[in-house]
Amino acid sequence: MLRNMKIPIIPIALATVGAGFIGAALSGFSERPAPKMPPQIMAEPAASAPSSYPLTTCVVSGEKLGEMGKPVVINDQGTEVRFCCDMCVDRFKKDPAKYLAKLPSSAKPFVK
Repeated sequence: MLRNMKIPIIPIALATVGAGFIGAALSGFSERPAPKMPPQIMAEPAASAPSSYPLTTCVVSGEKLGEMGKPVVINDQGTEVRFCCDMCVDRFKKDPAKYLAKLPSSAKPFVK
């Protein structure tokens, strides 16, 4: 009687194993804890001398300076301008007057 029944064992086994892998992969994504970083990496940089740059955000994107790494500083005709990243420098160069207008008139001259 069993000889007359053809049971598709291989496709059933593959479907079961595949479903197990997918379920295991999807179940752990939201439950993984954030990696623990050494305290010296997570700590805020020490506040030494306060910066005299008038803005705390990028003149192009509005992102907070320092959140994407060390700010990019350029000299535009004697005026110091800080950006969150190199891509913002490229956008600034297309229309500097638009972004320089966001700096107060008392903006610090560039000092390297």
